[in-house]
Amino acid sequence: MAVGSVAEDHRDDRRIRTQRRRILVSGTIGTTVEYFDFLLFGLIAPVVFEELFYPKTNALVATIAVLGTFAVGYLARPLGGIVFGHFGDRIGRKPVMFITLIVMGASTTLIGLLPTYAAIGVIAPILLVLLRFTQGIALGGETVGAVILATESAPEGKRGGYAGVIQIGAAAGSVLASLGAGLVAAMPADDRIEWGWRIPFLLSAVLVLVGVYVRAKIEESPVFKQAAAQAPRKLPLIAALREEPKACITIFLCVITETSMLQIFTVYVLVYGAQELHIANSVMLIGVLIGNVFGIVTNPLFGRISDFVGRRVMMATSLIIGALYVAFVFFPLLETGNNALIILAIAIPPAIIQTMLFATEGSFYTELFRSATRRFSGLGFSRQLGGVIGGFFPLIAAALLAATGTVWSVVGYYAAISAISLLAVLTARETNRETLA
Repeated sequence: MAVGSVAEDHRDDRRIRTQRRRILVSGTIGTTVEYFDFLLFGLIAPVVFEELFYPKTNALVATIAVLGTFAVGYLARPLGGIVFGHFGDRIGRKPVMFITLIVMGASTTLIGLLPTYAAIGVIAPILLVLLRFTQGIALGGETVGAVILATESAPEGKRGGYAGVIQIGAAAGSVLASLGAGLVAAMPADDRIEWGWRIPFLLSAVLVLVGVYVRAKIEESPVFKQAAAQAPRKLPLIAALREEPKACITIFLCVITETSMLQIFTVYVLVYGAQELHIANSVMLIGVLIGNVFGIVTNPLFGRISDFVGRRVMMATSLIIGALYVAFVFFPLLETGNNALIILAIAIPPAIIQTMLFATEGSFYTELFRSATRRFSGLGFSRQLGGVIGGFFPLIAAALLAATGTVWSVVGYYAAISAISLLAVLTARETNRETLA
């Protein structure tokens, strides 16, 4: 009997380890697909969309229109957070992750099939905005579901490392998006405008099929299964807002800078660098690519470090260094006109600065909620609502630059939101030693 019991325990341990690996692999692949799809739009938009989907107007107006279309994806994310968060807390994390992956892949593929303004007129930009909105809805659920599932399935004391592994997908997706956008930018102008820009969007369908196959083999979060034994909340979002308001507010304020950080170093820099400093798009994309290649390694590293030093230390350090970097290093290096320094300026943030934040926020935000039956809804809504403000960073920055004529207005805005997020982190409780059970 004792021997049989030991053998059974061994099989259970092996099954648990196998499931944890599958969750990490599936979450990483899904996050890769989501970030590839979502960022591809932002990286290619400044290269071709202004010409293909908007009537010829004032250059500044066209730029704002393109950045506004990009920001629409962030505007849709709270809706995705509400809808998918509700069902994620009601029926489970796994089914929601299937749906978000398929919706994201389908909308991205359809963007690659869209007729242009020259072919169907004003319907073209309308359809583009609608598909971008759909992307945002899907991402509103995916970015939350994958990291919650990984964090809830992790062994005690290793949740930061597990969440950091999921964030490899953010770096890998950015690498693939950069490669796709770089190949498009390097094509002859006629080929790029005629058909080349469509290829990266259409390849999304292949990535989605891989993600769906892997996700079919994962199990539901053990923490959620235990909590689901109780009667589910009819409206888990209302429960989260009423019973854990501080967690919701903390996440909302942190994500404003988290999202703005991604925007300034990945999207806005392409517009500012090309239009104001006349930097070749290919040079800037090399910086994005190199930085995110390093990010593939540093994401799990920083996540694991947060298991020892704490989540707040990592996030606060990232916010402080990020604000100082933007003010005193980033824009001055871009203005040198030296390609090597420009690449270095763009590569450092995704390799180190923003990675410290991204690798830590997944476990930190998840742990701030004490109940699994309202965690997905509360985290999804709060995170995506903060993402709306952060997602408009390129548009706000372009408007500030146009109004003031100086990049210091952009620096000042970024410093202000960083200070707000830092205050939220410093007033939150430390969570790395807590239990989710």
